[in-house]
Amino acid sequence: MIRVGLIGLGMMGRHHARVLQQLDGVELVAVSDPGGDVHGAATGIPLYENVDDLIAHGLDAAIVAVPTAFHEPVGMKLAEAGVHAFIEKPIAADAESGQRLVDVFATRGLVGAVGHIERFNPALQDLKRRLEAGELGKVHQIATRRQGPFPGRITDVGVARDLGTHDLDLTMWLGGERFSEISSQSATLVRDGREDLIAVTGRLKNGVITNHLVNWLSPMKERVTTVTGEAGAFVADTLTADLTFYENGSVEAEWDALASFRGVKEGNVTRFAFPKPEPLKTEHEAFRDAILHGTSGIVTLEDGLHTLRAAEAVINGPSVSGSFNSR
Repeated sequence: MIRVGLIGLGMMGRHHARVLQQLDGVELVAVSDPGGDVHGAATGIPLYENVDDLIAHGLDAAIVAVPTAFHEPVGMKLAEAGVHAFIEKPIAADAESGQRLVDVFATRGLVGAVGHIERFNPALQDLKRRLEAGELGKVHQIATRRQGPFPGRITDVGVARDLGTHDLDLTMWLGGERFSEISSQSATLVRDGREDLIAVTGRLKNGVITNHLVNWLSPMKERVTTVTGEAGAFVADTLTADLTFYENGSVEAEWDALASFRGVKEGNVTRFAFPKPEPLKTEHEAFRDAILHGTSGIVTLEDGLHTLRAAEAVINGPSVSGSFNSR
């Protein structure tokens, strides 16, 4: 049984508390938040105002769900105390801080994970399995769209670090390689100082072309990942956890106007059925198993650092500032 502490009981922390209290092999022994347990997520569990008192309670591992600026100092304290840590994304406020976290956890031989929860969405889990089985053949392109209304609760980072890191991480994971090139356009239209729209293009080291549209300006919410390859295209909708395969066709066209086209042809469309567990539960199981059995299903601190470096490259690209009329 792993003795786990939870640091932060806000919007995300309350969900961590719920899952941890239901997870086999894990005991949530204490929580910490200077603002208290405002959501009643950890009733009956010892509550501390600071991280030092939480560590003194006696922990094997901890979940860090605090504002990004505190990821490094909290992570450092946990590492110095010999506590395994799961840190919500992004790994840190900047790449230099992230590198220090990577180094200290590696030096002390501790498990460190970053909370890129999209990898654990059932649709993407099934897609990854099918890609590894060769069902798509060679992958040519990965394109994502992550758009929706402005979230008032996000005040410490812009859309690149908050939402864009999801797509940068899952693209490298699905594509099986890290970025070799990345470029972007960004805009600051609603809130001064933080970008709220980005358009990113990139290339992975294995040649896969990538494209990402991310914003906080859309009245519609969408979370779509499209992977195009030799055999067709997979489309994963992570809002509904659906995965659909658009197969390249082999039937000859009888219509002359279509027959003149010598490229890919339309084929069968299949929406797959598969189990759909809660992503946060799957993510916690991966962290638990990495501690107990040394399995490799987590998003490592190194993964999180590379994603943050990619996000910083996006932020440092060309940008435009202006006003945005929501009407």
